[in-house]
Formats: sequence, structure tokens, C-alpha cells
Amino acid sequence: MGDKSLTLEEKKRYHARVRRSNFRARLRLEGFQVSDSESVKPLPSRQAVIEKYRTKVKI
Repeated sequence: MGDKSLTLEEKKRYHARVRRSNFRARLRLEGFQVSDSESVKPLPSRQAVIEKYRTKVKI
């Protein structure tokens, strides 16, 4: 067996892929309909989500 060391970027990509897969599985278990195309969409940044809900709260 060859010794293959992974780069940090490869590890980050792997963990992001697994995180998306696990999230989709959790949604399916909860009864949501999830398509494969949703797994490749980039998620919004934390700041973008905060701003979105701040604008909804301001009346």
C-alpha cells in the first residue's frame, strides 16, 4: 500500500461533501423532499443569513 498524504484542501473538500450528504440524509429522515441539485448549491454565509433575518424583524 502506498502512503498517500492528503493536503488540507483535499480534507476540507471531503468534509464539506460529507457534511452536505449528512444534512440531506437528516432532511429526508425528517420527511422533507430533497433533490440532488440542492446538494451542490453553495450555502449562504453566516453574515448573509443574519442580515436576511434582521431585515424581516425590522418592521
